[in-house]
Amino acid sequence: MSGRQGPRGRPQGWQAIRDDVLARIRAREWPPGAPIPHEADLAEAYGAARATVNRALRALAEAGWLDRRRKAGTRVALNPVRRATFDIPVIRLEVEGRGMTHAHRLLARCERPATAAEAERLALPAGATVLALETLHLADDRPWAWECRIVWPKAAPGVREADLTAISVNEWLVRNAPFSHGSIAFSAVAAGHEAAGRLGCAPGAALFAIDRTTWAGPDPITEVRLLFAPGHVLSSTI
Repeated sequence: MSGRQGPRGRPQGWQAIRDDVLARIRAREWPPGAPIPHEADLAEAYGAARATVNRALRALAEAGWLDRRRKAGTRVALNPVRRATFDIPVIRLEVEGRGMTHAHRLLARCERPATAAEAERLALPAGATVLALETLHLADDRPWAWECRIVWPKAAPGVREADLTAISVNEWLVRNAPFSHGSIAFSAVAAGHEAAGRLGCAPGAALFAIDRTTWAGPDPITEVRLLFAPGHVLSSTI
């Protein structure tokens, strides 16, 4: 193995190894498309367990810096793409972080069989029952977001008993139903009559929409659509 090596015999955390490998990529010690040493060689060089090296390389692959292929080894990505990551926000904290007072109203709550479309999207078992909820979030007593959600109680134990008038289902799930993966989509939609009534805007007004699903391993936890009042701005960091 050529180039700088980690100190032998002294374990390093995966974050330190990740940062050192990234520095070497940026310095073009390993240029785009070039293979990097095998995990066993890196583990020996850094004086770390192979699992620690694997965790560091996995983080760089998830961030778009490395291309890892079974039987083909690990190479520096030809076109590194920085991948954005999104936390699921607690809407209450989001509102309060902008200096406003948050409140929520639970508009509807019922248990019902999943529709055929829901069962197909979420790979639910036949006859699955979901908890359907509709919540209106307010900021300084003005509509902030209209939340329409289904939850599969099997993947969110305790949700049936939760007082979702005292704590919103958004906040309850963030606290109590850890997820392993999910999907998220952003779009602009025109307000229909129902959305306009909920959000206090004119029909046809442009609304910011978020559609999201979260999963715990093979089990779907929830599917939600959030529609935000006109003028909403989403900000993140890269």
